[in-house]
Amino acid sequence: MQEQNTKQLRWYNLAMMAFVSVWGFGNVVNNYANQGLTVIVSWVLIISLYFIPYTLMVGELGSAFKTSKAGVSSWIRGTATPLLAYLAGWTYWVVHVPYLAQKPQNALVALSWATFQDGSLMDKFSTLTIQLITLAIFLAFVWLASKGITSIKRVSNVAGIAMFVMSILYVVMMVAAPSIREIEIATADWSFNSIMPKLDFSYFTTISMLVFAVGGCEKLSPYVNNTKNPDREFPKGMIALAIMVTISAILGSIAMGMMFDSTNRPDDLMMNGAYYAFQLLGEYYGLGNFFLIVYALTNLISQLSVLLISIDAPLKVLFAESDNRYIPKALTKVNKHGAPINGYKMTTVLVGTLIVVPALGIGNINELFNWLLKLNSVVMPLRYLWVFFAYMGLKRMADKYNPTYKFIKNSKLGFVAGLWCFAFTAFACILGMFPGDIPAFTPDWNFRVILNFATVFILIGLGYILPTIAKKTNKDLPDKNAGKEYVTQE
Repeated sequence: MQEQNTKQLRWYNLAMMAFVSVWGFGNVVNNYANQGLTVIVSWVLIISLYFIPYTLMVGELGSAFKTSKAGVSSWIRGTATPLLAYLAGWTYWVVHVPYLAQKPQNALVALSWATFQDGSLMDKFSTLTIQLITLAIFLAFVWLASKGITSIKRVSNVAGIAMFVMSILYVVMMVAAPSIREIEIATADWSFNSIMPKLDFSYFTTISMLVFAVGGCEKLSPYVNNTKNPDREFPKGMIALAIMVTISAILGSIAMGMMFDSTNRPDDLMMNGAYYAFQLLGEYYGLGNFFLIVYALTNLISQLSVLLISIDAPLKVLFAESDNRYIPKALTKVNKHGAPINGYKMTTVLVGTLIVVPALGIGNINELFNWLLKLNSVVMPLRYLWVFFAYMGLKRMADKYNPTYKFIKNSKLGFVAGLWCFAFTAFACILGMFPGDIPAFTPDWNFRVILNFATVFILIGLGYILPTIAKKTNKDLPDKNAGKEYVTQE
């Protein structure tokens, strides 16, 4: 009876769960700011050639490792080696460092719009001062997390759902505005040439933002085997997800093009675009700043709650599946509230450095915001590489694993599909490290390129240093994951 109750998810349930957790209004705003109307074609290409295979590979991996609760690191452990599993877990945690560095920034921007109905707060102080305030906010939330105050997941979920609803509301109301409210469309040229991207170096530096936007569906992997019929329900759910993302992305980009001239986009569209959008929407429908204030307050709550959760949760995931041969025991030390206090200290040092150091070379807060957002789009997809690596490993070990759901039954074709997604992700991340919006080889361009590469190599490189320390400090500790294997049930 219990087994029957756990098999209640239908494809439409799965699709909606995935859509709410993967997609957001920021994906539309940021990519329109990057590419303008050409992002419409980019969305079609990225979803059909990358997103759909990605989600279906995750489905097969989730089905193969149905007893695993640690996600990617467990998949790597089952298809490769414990060391690579540790590095996968490390990557999953360390890519959150730039993410954590920007969350307080986002909260400040939201606070400015909620309070003053504009972004003037960010212009009242120097870039370094803003970053020091950002650091102070981050330190305050590290302190809160260290006291065990992380029980705000429900608040975060409510805020996330509210933002999702407002995003859909924006698209519907903006697309309808010209006919209902007789609003003049901002972009004049909607010809075929205006939406076709020019495949040059500058364009390829922007695709990491698209990859960043559609990634993260591996968090849905535990639900693959909770569907009534994984062979049918999961692919239908993921195809429905792809259709919803495609419609939302294309209609959202069209709505942005109707509101903001594609050929003359505001420089601060990434930082303030969502607020401009809801402010203008309220004006169009005679509601003043109502939509703006609701969105700003909702985003403020969401940013702060996600900041608190993201300080704590990725560390606990890393340490929960940690191998004593690779994680120094000092890092796993917890205080009386159960918080990994030394792990927090390591997080604070890395995030604090990433908050302050760039402000010494990037003097404009809007440019700094954009740089950090683009850095996130480069660093975050690095964790997706491990998904595709695990899928290639799964296909190499087809005789050992026999998942209920299979994206591609032929192991060789499946390996090639995994290799394609791996190579495309790596290509997008590498090209994304080069700023395509400023002249090449200028002092500013050189500084950002060096900072991007240094950040990635330092963050990933630290993962190779810890095992050396662990080898000296953990001599008497057994490997708590020794002998663990993940097998499927036919």
